[in-house]
Amino acid sequence: MSELSILQVGIVGLLLTVLIERLLTPRPNLRRPLSCWLLHGGLWCVALAVLYGTTARPLFSGINVLLLWLLIVMVSNAKYHSLREPFVCADFEYFSDAVRFPRLYLPFFGIGKAALLAVGFVIYLWAGLSFEAQVAGGRLSALGLGLAGVILLKLGHRRSVPTFDAEADVRRWGLAASLWRYFWAARAPVDRSALGSPFNTPGACPPGMPLPDLVSVQSESFFDVRDLWPGVKTQVLSEYDRLVEQSLAHGKLQVAAWGANTVRTEFAYLTGIPGDRLGVHRFNPYRVLARQGLPSIAAHLKALGYRTVCIHPYDGSFYGRNTVLPALGFDEFIDVRAFDDSQKAGPFIGDCAVADKIRELLEDPTRSQPLFIHAVTMENHGPLHLEHVDAAELPTWFDRPLLAGMDDLAPYLRHIANADRMLGKLRGTLLAQPREALLCFFGDHVPILPNVYQAIGAPAGDTDYLIWSNRRHPGASPCPIRVDALSSRLVACAHDARTPTAVAGVV
Repeated sequence: MSELSILQVGIVGLLLTVLIERLLTPRPNLRRPLSCWLLHGGLWCVALAVLYGTTARPLFSGINVLLLWLLIVMVSNAKYHSLREPFVCADFEYFSDAVRFPRLYLPFFGIGKAALLAVGFVIYLWAGLSFEAQVAGGRLSALGLGLAGVILLKLGHRRSVPTFDAEADVRRWGLAASLWRYFWAARAPVDRSALGSPFNTPGACPPGMPLPDLVSVQSESFFDVRDLWPGVKTQVLSEYDRLVEQSLAHGKLQVAAWGANTVRTEFAYLTGIPGDRLGVHRFNPYRVLARQGLPSIAAHLKALGYRTVCIHPYDGSFYGRNTVLPALGFDEFIDVRAFDDSQKAGPFIGDCAVADKIRELLEDPTRSQPLFIHAVTMENHGPLHLEHVDAAELPTWFDRPLLAGMDDLAPYLRHIANADRMLGKLRGTLLAQPREALLCFFGDHVPILPNVYQAIGAPAGDTDYLIWSNRRHPGASPCPIRVDALSSRLVACAHDARTPTAVAGVV
């Protein structure tokens, strides 16, 4: 091939990247700022130059970069379909997670589609390397192409501030420019003291009654599903209803995620920091921001004399929890290694097994400190469409036939019923405790059920919460709250437990 060939590949390939981007949902506006087109072109040139400099095969290099771009667009569309959010720069980390934890990711993209793409790509690599000859002097041409790309990136790299509304930024800037600007935003320094955690001030133990034990449960994909469709039987959440009737507080919870991204809600609850203060780190606050430590409810309670324990029955390295949670003030992190396969309910460790682990910690006769236990459950994690429920089981949870497209609601109800059983077990455990104990229970996000939502409509995205005491059962009117305010509410209820008026109200 002549020197003109890499120029032809570069020009034609750049035009094809624009056509591929038109497949994106949401579709970006073609009338975007010039700086965005410069970034788009610059990224194309640099990526093409790197591969061309490595292989000296222009057509092979161009097709490979186009295939990578097409893959990003396809992944973005799959994410938007399930989570209502396009691909962002922080999502590149999930490509490696998809290899380590394939069940959590590949079914949403499509296992058959992923397998077909993998096989096709291997065949293409063999064909490209076998039948296209290397171009003499190609590496020198690649250097020039890369330099042109760097110049374009430099010209397009103006100080445009993202809104960090991923959909809005993709629409106005295009996907390439959004990825570039989010990448650099993630590398800007963060003034941690300005994030405004309510736990910035170290805890101090006031005189009064003994400190109550505190248990919080972040329940995977929990929300009051009876609000979604009237065919769900009321008694599915009978234990939940009993605790709500006796609660110190309950109501709708405004969470930091829709359908997934558990750590956004988890971080907001533990630190009390709203997502809109995090900038680009709102998409995955555990990736960088939390690893160096921040004020949190765990650190606050630890300063008061609590032993702080987190339970998550999954791989401790997922989301880097084994690094992040100690940095946020937890004395101990219990992951899936503390459980066994007999405790599974479906593909993951069951909620009732987590309740048993909480009971073990509370009933340990050697403990001398009050406990703060934060549990992040796993049983109800999708993909739910991979699970099967026999028709004979459906009357357990439904009082009418399911509509077309609603099959995935059955496995969700099976797991929600186990979450309710978990609440019953926790209630029994806490009632048996000699000291006051408080339970905070909440959902991290609504479940991923796109076919169900298409059939009967999607929920707004809020979940539900309750705060309950084993000694005080006043009952409370529903009160909506943001998840970043929930941990402060729990601490306030614990403080109330140590006042004389609280003792007088024991039931």
